[in-house]
Amino acid sequence: TGNTVPHSFVFHRGRVGKNVRQLILDVRKVMEPYTARALKVRKKNSLKDFVAVAGPLGVTHFLVFSKSSSSINFKLFRLPGGPTLTFKVTQYSLIKDVVSSLKRHRMHEQQFTQHPLLVLSNFGLQQIHVKLMATMFQNMFPSINVHKVNLNSIKRCLLVSYDAEAQLLDFRHYSVKVVPVGVSKGLKKLLQEKFPNMSRLEDISELLVKDINLSESEAEQDGTHNILELPQAYAGRGNMKAQQSAVRLTEIGPRMTLQLVKVEEGLAQGNVLFHSFIHKTEAEVQEILARKEAKLQLKTERRRQQEAAVERKRQQREAHREKSLAGIRRKRQRDGDSDAEDPGVPEEQDPARQSDESDAEYYRQEVGEEPDEDLFPNRTKRPRGPSGSAVPRKRRRRGQREQPGAPKPRPAAPGKRRKKDSARTDSKPQGGAGRKAGRGSERPAREGRNHGPKRRGKLLTRGKTIFRRPGHAKKGKR
Repeated sequence: TGNTVPHSFVFHRGRVGKNVRQLILDVRKVMEPYTARALKVRKKNSLKDFVAVAGPLGVTHFLVFSKSSSSINFKLFRLPGGPTLTFKVTQYSLIKDVVSSLKRHRMHEQQFTQHPLLVLSNFGLQQIHVKLMATMFQNMFPSINVHKVNLNSIKRCLLVSYDAEAQLLDFRHYSVKVVPVGVSKGLKKLLQEKFPNMSRLEDISELLVKDINLSESEAEQDGTHNILELPQAYAGRGNMKAQQSAVRLTEIGPRMTLQLVKVEEGLAQGNVLFHSFIHKTEAEVQEILARKEAKLQLKTERRRQQEAAVERKRQQREAHREKSLAGIRRKRQRDGDSDAEDPGVPEEQDPARQSDESDAEYYRQEVGEEPDEDLFPNRTKRPRGPSGSAVPRKRRRRGQREQPGAPKPRPAAPGKRRKKDSARTDSKPQGGAGRKAGRGSERPAREGRNHGPKRRGKLLTRGKTIFRRPGHAKKGKR
């Protein structure tokens, strides 16, 4: 038990029919309990995917079915390094076909809690492929110690028989039943699980003496071929230790007839050790081996060249990096200490101080004088020029829209405001001379047109508004 017990995967490759899918499920029943009962296979799964998960799960064998245009193939893989046996399924029958042909069948779930007993027949030949087949089938199931085995754990039997003349394998699956012998038919009836109907009898002795209401089909023919003395008590009524009992086999399926096609090394990618239909001479085998050896050498040489190229590129990158670092160090030594702080880089200011600075600057541009100290407490004083006067800054245009959230400027005194306006009026350029007027400045009205103040819209009598957009003569209705 544990990791020493062989486990298996039973699945298919390629496109198969519904009968082959059912055959796969039936073979999984044979391999229980040490198999993946609900294994899901997708189209995109490759054999490497199954091999990758087989190691951690302790899977030792793959039973793979595939279908071609002419036959059904069955491959038996031994993990992790092979070999691979390829069979051709010449005939097969499903469990439902076998059970439907029997009058009485014995199959229940308790039989599949233990692995089957493997029986090999006619595998005593000295041929290498025959020995290899016997070893492969033996390693698919746990080994049994005949001196310590518990007979109650043997509920099923798997028979693999080899026909040397036809070179075919017969795959059969049976249910094992042990019944006592040497008793009358009436007593056998009493020992069965289903008790007989004795409503017409006056005494139980009539059942034992006259054998009333017993069918002859219930009394199977037993002989020396299946009668033995039990070394220990077996499950069932009357199966006591050191008593004569008969072992009866009931086929429960599936049933397959296999023909060995070839034996390969590795997982279906190695040398062909045996082939049933293609026979090669020794010279041809040596030629194939030499060709494969040359292919392996070429692959090894390419791998060595790739590794050398990767190493060369790595060394080039390291040399370029060292050269770059040396140049950077020389430049630092030539320019001096590069870690000294740059005096031209302004220090980061507090966001509140930056906000007050922008508000104070806006106040200066709109009002034309310095704000009070208590109006913007976090601001810094405006930098002064060499003469002691404030450094002039670029004025914002009046036409620009005010930023949302900006504070409104404080109104100046009436006297000062008039002086400012008169000074601006006197300093305006006359006519077309001088700079071009700003976007928000007043322009002389054109002749021939009556331009009034711009309005947002005109209210009509019917409640409709005509919008006149700046720069557009097109009118719309709402």
